[in-house]
Formats: sequence, structure tokens, C-alpha cells
Amino acid sequence: MNKLFGTDGIRGKANVEPMTVETMVKVGRAAAYVLSNNGKNTKHPIVIGKDTRISGYMIESALVAGICSMGMDVLLTGPLPTPGVAFITRSLRATAGVMISASHNAYYDNGIKFFQTNGFKLPDSTEAQIEGLVASGELDGFRPTAKEVGKAYRMDTAVGRYMEFAKASFPKGMTLDGMKIVVDCANGAAYKVGPGVLRELGAEVITIGASPNGTNINDGFGALHPEKMRVEVIKNNADLGIALDGDADRCIFSDENGNEIDGDLIMGLVAVHAKEEGMLKNNTLVATIMSNLGLDIAMQKHGIDVVKTPVGDRYVVEEMRKSDFCIGGEQSGHMVFLEHNTTGDGLVSALQVLATMVKTKSKLSKLASVVIKLPQVLKNVRISQKKPLEELPTVTEKITEVEEKLNGKGRVLVRYSGTENLLRVMLEGEDEVKINRWAIDICDEIEKEIGA
Repeated sequence: MNKLFGTDGIRGKANVEPMTVETMVKVGRAAAYVLSNNGKNTKHPIVIGKDTRISGYMIESALVAGICSMGMDVLLTGPLPTPGVAFITRSLRATAGVMISASHNAYYDNGIKFFQTNGFKLPDSTEAQIEGLVASGELDGFRPTAKEVGKAYRMDTAVGRYMEFAKASFPKGMTLDGMKIVVDCANGAAYKVGPGVLRELGAEVITIGASPNGTNINDGFGALHPEKMRVEVIKNNADLGIALDGDADRCIFSDENGNEIDGDLIMGLVAVHAKEEGMLKNNTLVATIMSNLGLDIAMQKHGIDVVKTPVGDRYVVEEMRKSDFCIGGEQSGHMVFLEHNTTGDGLVSALQVLATMVKTKSKLSKLASVVIKLPQVLKNVRISQKKPLEELPTVTEKITEVEEKLNGKGRVLVRYSGTENLLRVMLEGEDEVKINRWAIDICDEIEKEIGA
């Protein structure tokens, strides 16, 4: 069996292995067994949420069948952001939570990610246990019968509960009165809760990407396609724009001038403000190896330490929990405010930025100027296989050659995507024209060696 779990759960094309009904039933059975302490604690249900993909119904039904066949009950939230599932799981003391989503991917993909009872994602060791049981078939004979099988229930209060939770992350007594905000919901899981929360806090909200039909999630809208949001900000003379992704665990912003504000800029501005208020735990921000060098330079100027992790918000969270840090995130817009939620939360992140704007009476463009980014180029090469880089001699030679040309005034980062058959090439340096050309040179060598 091929490895099921990647850097963020299980993901692939819907109705193609591993995202088939047959495999999802097995995953549901194995997860129910492992997460209920080998079937010994089946009293508390498993929460299942999803985004707006058409295949979500199919995957949901398969997981429900697998979990109930192990004697566990299921609570179905319907469309809800990933961080909402984490919150509901934690709030209800559920055995676990499952989010059905392929995040920013196109509608024809789907995926699942698990949360422990405490709302944090599963450690690698637990994922390995589930994967092992799916592969071995050890559970084939474990079948509760009669009244011991589980049941599934609809949870109609999930959306309202998450909206109240998100609003609670915004300072008491503060409102968004007088602010005009463009919200792009990516036709995804936050199409109700995103605009709803901002309106309830007093903002005038212009909504786009909030008409999901099962096949339009992330299609020209959302955090990966912020262009429409930026245009709407200018057109409506708005104070800012917020673009969520399909499962709303991340967001990208536009300032009042229509300029894109990514995760690095947001992390920088909230970290500086938190330090000024004495709220930045251990004076440290957690970022990933993909973050721009400009973030490091800016934080150094403000006396803030930066700790780097591998790519993936789960690794950011692990470092934050281990060392007692409170703010972390990724350039892509996954931001974690550990005092509010246990995982990346696009809506909560947006509220922290809005709170900073209100407190300081500042425009987003001014706040974001704390970070001056170095030119950065990111290119993706579709590949046929994921061979260790050291087994690609012409690629490694080209990388070494480019690093010598950078002469310590930039960097090269080449890594495999954890969710797609892509090799990502990132270069930073002082001259954007040169680093773009060098990135293309590296991509050409990758194409020759392992291009799809």
C-alpha cells in the first residue's frame, strides 16, 4: 500500500485511490479503533465536518459507515471551516474530529484530516497506527452488532457555535463600526460564517465567492486567487480585503490600495504589536523555512526572535506548543494564534489583524510596512516521482552553482510538495530578474530528470 498520510492528512483525486469509498470506510474503521483507545472508549462521538465539494457527500457517507461499524456515534456539522471542526471537537470533548477537504485544491480533489480530542492534529505516530491497520486488515473481524453499532446525528448548532467562538477572539467592547471590508469566501466552507461574523461585529461587508455549487470551490476565488478581492477593494473604496481558502484555515489580505498582504507581512505586524502590548510569549515568532528573509530582518530590528520549522502548519503548532510560543504561521496565510485556536484559522487571524487596526487607528498598508520583503521567486515543476534530491546529480549541481552566484545574499530552497506531485523551487535575492532566470534554470534540470 502506498503511504496514505501526507503533510496534512490524506489527499488525492476524489473517487481515485486513496480517496475512494472503499478506502475511506477502512480509514473510518481504523481511526475509530485507534482514537477510541483500541475500541475501549466509544462513549464520546467523532465530529465530521466538510467543505463544499460535491464529493464531500460521498466521502462523508463512507467515513460515517466505517466509524459506526466500530460502535461509535458521529456528529455531522455540514459545511464548516477546518478550524471550526477543531473547535467543536475540543468544545464537546469528542473522541476526535474529521475535516473532509482538499483545502486550496480544485473541486475534483478531496482529502481528510483528523483532530485529537484536544483540537490538535494527530501526531505522525498515530497516523502511522491508522495507516497500518488499513493496510493489514487486522480489524476485519472486529464488528460490533445489534445495539452496539453506532449512529449518526446532524449537529444544527455547529455554525452558530463556531461564529460565537470566532467573535470571542475579538477584544470585548470593540466593534468594526465604520469599516468596509471585502470578503472572498472561495465558494468554500466559510461562505456563511465569514461574512456573518464580520457583520455581527459591525462592519459593512462586500462578499464575493460565497455561492458554492459543489464544483466552484477555489475556482478563481480565494486565498490562491486574490485578484478579484483586490479589484473589489479599490472599486468599493474598502478599508481592506480578506480572502479565505476553501476550508478557511488560512487567509490573504489586500490593503486599502489593493496591494496583496501575505502571511509574512501579517505575522510581522501582529508580532510587533503583540510585543508592544507585552503579549508576545517568550518574545518569539514561529515561521517556516518558506518565509521571506525580509521577515527575519524586520523582526531582528524589533528585537523579536524567529524560530523556523518545516513547511506545514502542524509543524508550526508543534514548535509553539513545545516552547510556549503564541504566534506563528506561514507565508501562505496559515496563521496560528494558539491562545485562541489549536490550528490555522483564517477568520480568527483576520480578526486579530482587524483588532490591531482598530487599536492603533492605522491603515493596513502602514501596519504591513513593518516588513520589507526581498524579491522572491516560487516555481512548481510537475514530476513523475519523488526521488531524493541527492539522487538527482544535475539538479544538485545547478543548485550549488546558483548558491555560489548568490554569494550569501539570498537563498535557494527546493522541496517536494507534501500534498501534490510537485517539486517546488524558491529563490530569494537582491535582483529579481536574475533569481527568476536562475529558478528557471533549476526547473529545466528537474524537468529533464523527473518531469511528468
